[in-house]
Amino acid sequence: MRFIVHSDINHCYAQIEEMMHPDLKAVPMAVGGHEELRHGIILAKNDLAKASGVKTAMSLREARQVCPDLLIILPHYDDYIYYTTKVKDIYRQYTDAVESFGLDEAWIDLTHSQALFGDPVMIAQTIQKRVYEECGINVSMGVSYNKIFAKMGSDLHKKRGFDVIMPDNYQKIIWPLPIEDLFYVGVRTAPKLRARGIGTVGDLATMPKGIIKSFLGKMGEYLWYFANGYDESEVQPLYEGMKSVGNGITTCKDMNGLNDLKIVLTILCESVATRLKQAGLKGAVVRIGLRGSNLRYFSRQRKLERATNVSYEILDMAMTLVKENIRDGIFRSVNVTVSSLKKDDGVEQLSLFDDLEKHDCHKQLDQTIDAIRERFGYHAIGKAIVLEDQELADFNPLEENVIHPVGYLK
Repeated sequence: MRFIVHSDINHCYAQIEEMMHPDLKAVPMAVGGHEELRHGIILAKNDLAKASGVKTAMSLREARQVCPDLLIILPHYDDYIYYTTKVKDIYRQYTDAVESFGLDEAWIDLTHSQALFGDPVMIAQTIQKRVYEECGINVSMGVSYNKIFAKMGSDLHKKRGFDVIMPDNYQKIIWPLPIEDLFYVGVRTAPKLRARGIGTVGDLATMPKGIIKSFLGKMGEYLWYFANGYDESEVQPLYEGMKSVGNGITTCKDMNGLNDLKIVLTILCESVATRLKQAGLKGAVVRIGLRGSNLRYFSRQRKLERATNVSYEILDMAMTLVKENIRDGIFRSVNVTVSSLKKDDGVEQLSLFDDLEKHDCHKQLDQTIDAIRERFGYHAIGKAIVLEDQELADFNPLEENVIHPVGYLK
């Protein structure tokens, strides 16, 4: 049997700020936008702020209404990358099978670590203890026989929570959970399930698979397998051997001209940028591919001056390649890929000609959008350009890409 751990640095940004500045533990504090200008959202909060009603993705104004004494700290991303890398370096002392999922989360496969280190549950407890003693950071952990249940286990109890979910107890632990707690059930999917009387993970798991698929399509089939623990996907160290990150789509209708292409490319580039950040990567080469209504395929690529995982910079190069090579036309499908990957170590190598303020602005915008989508679902926020043709823009490449495929697909 496999032994997979999901480890989560609780309230990551806020916890790292408290670790660096212990006096912040004594006041309600959150990491968010610019305090004086009152814009932006809450990215993370400490326990005192949470107790006062502050929630992730709240606007600063809303947060101050529920907690007038709230202290807002501007994010220090370089520090967060540095310390989360130290934490993951501890994980890698026990196995090379460590898969990052954003800065604060990772799957760890301890199946083959038993020969050297003994009982996998004891190994996970040792790792949790070492992270706190050596880095001053609390992590919650879920131990299971698949990635989905391990992830859900780490969410059960925060602040050094530790839950073991195995074939003999998953129905008791997982099935009573509200359907919203199932991995990949977002704010748009949950109401569709609840409208059909599916309020818990167990309700979904015991419903005939064909019924779920009839109204949720292929994603419904994935969710049914997730709820029943039928997930054999491997823990993969994404930064090793990974050649590129990309997304593409054959649109529901033809893209007529450059503006339609930009609408779709905006969504694809956001997805690629998010997936790069989840893997802790940057890329230096942007490639686009287009297929016209005549089914002829066209592709171009170009190297950036520096590696990036900022969606605007990927989109800017993608549109540059489009504009330089085509003037107009009708297109059926499009894809964008970022390659020449490197680990995101938090170091920004900017030239004298770079617009640092613009770069930081778009970097923080990406972080804000990702935080809102993580809490409220993918369609909770989007760039204004997608409103120009909502039919063309009605797709979600992050979920439809299915980053963690279930084993039955093999």
